[in-house]
Amino acid sequence: MGCHDLAALVFKYMKADGYLVESSLLESVVLALANAGKFGIAKEILINQGELGSEEGGSIVRPFVYNSLLSLLMKQSRVDEAVDFLKDHILRSKRLFPDTCTFNIVIRGLCRVGGVDKAFEFFNDMGSFGCFPDIVTYNTLINGLCVVGQVDRARGLLTNLELQDGLSPDVVTYTSVISGYCKLGRMDEALNLMDEMITYGISPNLVTFNILINGFGKIGDMFSAINVYGRMCSVGYPPDVVTFTSLIDGYCRTGELDQGLKLWDEMNIRNLKPNLYTFAVLISALSKENRLNEARELLRQLKLRDDIVPQPFVYNPVLDGFCKAGNLNEANVIAAEMESKGCCHDKITFTILILGHCMKGRMLDAMAIFDKMVSWGCVTDDIAVSCLTSCLLKAGMAKEAYKVRLTSSKDLNPDLSSSKQSIPIRTSLDIPVAV
Repeated sequence: MGCHDLAALVFKYMKADGYLVESSLLESVVLALANAGKFGIAKEILINQGELGSEEGGSIVRPFVYNSLLSLLMKQSRVDEAVDFLKDHILRSKRLFPDTCTFNIVIRGLCRVGGVDKAFEFFNDMGSFGCFPDIVTYNTLINGLCVVGQVDRARGLLTNLELQDGLSPDVVTYTSVISGYCKLGRMDEALNLMDEMITYGISPNLVTFNILINGFGKIGDMFSAINVYGRMCSVGYPPDVVTFTSLIDGYCRTGELDQGLKLWDEMNIRNLKPNLYTFAVLISALSKENRLNEARELLRQLKLRDDIVPQPFVYNPVLDGFCKAGNLNEANVIAAEMESKGCCHDKITFTILILGHCMKGRMLDAMAIFDKMVSWGCVTDDIAVSCLTSCLLKAGMAKEAYKVRLTSSKDLNPDLSSSKQSIPIRTSLDIPVAV
């Protein structure tokens, strides 16, 4: 019935009256409370039960119960709470026995928030509780190290894993380290590691190839990117949207925009739908080349896609281009389209529009955009404030200029810097490639 607090109360009375709590009931109550967000009550029941012996009405609690509780805490990003629960209660209890999955959940949660060193503390303690790391443990730690840039340390852990008996690295293990090398631009080492995994009899998968293609594209080595693409196709992996987006991004970085557009057309021929990042890469490159009409056409295509939630970084380069070209009417239409698609303006969007209207002397419109920026709770930008106040003063609107300064001075922005000369339009994207 959803009356979780009452259920917990009845459970409490049951124990107080001396009734033996069956494991199935205990597990049902704890998991129901946890799923309802009643973590405090769920943990209290579990902790109290874990401190009881069988002669005191205690019952065996299976690991999957507190593992489920730990997983729910991690999903809600309550990592510290999960760590404390494991360390202070499960590991110190005489009746709650962790398993490898228990440690894996906490290690994964810590790695996701960059707490790799803390994760290794639990990794080193596993043996004390009769638990032994499995391939999931190693893959989690290796990926966690690569995410924080400690690729050499991850490579060392991979080497240790290769030397162990009964436990071998898999494609996920190798791909994590390859991804780490790619993010650092160490492409020779990434490619060598793929050859090493093949030597060990482990075939790279589509994700492995995509990561390498993306890595070579990021450093502008399209010759190598195409070679990896060829190897991928030769072993039977058809390219997906991530493959094409990475290649398009690489060509745009090397100034071969038309080659990127050819790949866009090839995607259509293959019935591969471009994703948000495919649109963003090409729109940014077209805007930078001042091919605004083509960029605008891509925005129109994006508008028709109900399966994509647009983000400001896709629109901002086109807005900036039209504003600098003095075509404020088109810029305002694009800004309205953003709102109609549920894409809220960010600080860069507002700054572009304010500067554009100031340059054309449309001060009332610029003031209206500034007021909207403030009302939306968006942190005011120093570039926009300086330009707007300067133009208002030149237009004889001193009272409005004072209002802008007064409003911006109340904005808690520690990064104000009047020395900035340009708007940081986002033109570089990290293509998301899952490991």
